[in-house]
Amino acid sequence: MPIVVGVPRSGTTLLRMMLDAHPELAIPPETGFLPALADLEPTADPREAAWRIISGFHTWPDFALDADRLRQAILDAPPTAADAARVFYRLYAERFGKPRYGDKTPTYGTEIDRLASLLPEARFLHIIRDGRDVVSSVRGLWFRAGDSIESCARDWAARLARTRTLGSQVPCYLEVRYEKLVVEPEDTLRAICRFLELAFDARMLTYYLTAASRLEEHQARYGADGSLIISKVDRLHNQRFVTQPPRADRIGRWTTELTADECARFESVAGDWLDALGYRRGQQRV
Repeated sequence: MPIVVGVPRSGTTLLRMMLDAHPELAIPPETGFLPALADLEPTADPREAAWRIISGFHTWPDFALDADRLRQAILDAPPTAADAARVFYRLYAERFGKPRYGDKTPTYGTEIDRLASLLPEARFLHIIRDGRDVVSSVRGLWFRAGDSIESCARDWAARLARTRTLGSQVPCYLEVRYEKLVVEPEDTLRAICRFLELAFDARMLTYYLTAASRLEEHQARYGADGSLIISKVDRLHNQRFVTQPPRADRIGRWTTELTADECARFESVAGDWLDALGYRRGQQRV
C-alpha cells in the first residue's frame, strides 16, 4: 500500500496522479483520518467509532462513497481500526474497478511510525522538493505555514527532518526527488513500481489525460463553524498543473520569484538542509 507523503507543494499530487493512472491502483484525495483511527482503543470493538471518524471527517465529501454502505462493510469486517481503514480504501478502489489502493496525504509524513503500526503493509513514498520552490508555491495559499519566509522555511525543514527520521525507522520507505520525477519520469516511476511490487505501466506517464476528471472529486472545504475555507473552483485552480505533462519550468522557480533578501532569509533558517540535500545556495534572480 503506497502512502505518498511530503511537505505540501512538494509534488505529492503529481505523484498521486501518476500512481492513480495505473490500471491496478486507486489513490483517493487526501484522507487525514488515519491518525484518529490509530488512536482508537485496541481492546474495544472500534468499528462503529471508526465509521464515525471516517464518514464525519472534513475530507469525506471528496470520496463519493455511500456512508451507510461503508458502515455495513466495516461492521462485516474484523473488529480492528486497521480493517476499517482497509474497508474504506477497498470500497474507494472498487469505484474504479481497481484491485489495489494507496493514499496521498502530505501531513502523514510526521505520522509514519503510527501509520506503519496501524497498517504494516504501508510503503511510504517521501517526495522531496527544493524548499525555496516550495515557498514560492505555497505562499498565498490557505494551508501555508505562515505569512513570512521564515515560518515557511521552518515548516519545510521541520517536516523534512521529522519525516526522514521516522522513515529511517520503518522497513518500507523510499525518497523521491521532485526534480527527478519531472525530468526523468519513466526511470523514476519504474523505480517506484519496483518498490511497490507493481508492474510499470506506460499509462502512468500520461496521467495528465485523466487528471482533470480525477480532480473533479475535490469539493469545497468548510470550517467547523460552517464558514467557507476554500471553494471547489479554487482547489481545482491550485492543482491545475497536474492536468499538464511534467513541466521542467516548475523547477527552480525561486530564482525568479524570490528576491535576494527572501532567499537569504530562507537560507538563514533552512540553509543546512539545502546543503544536506544537494540544492545549491545563492540568489540567481536577474
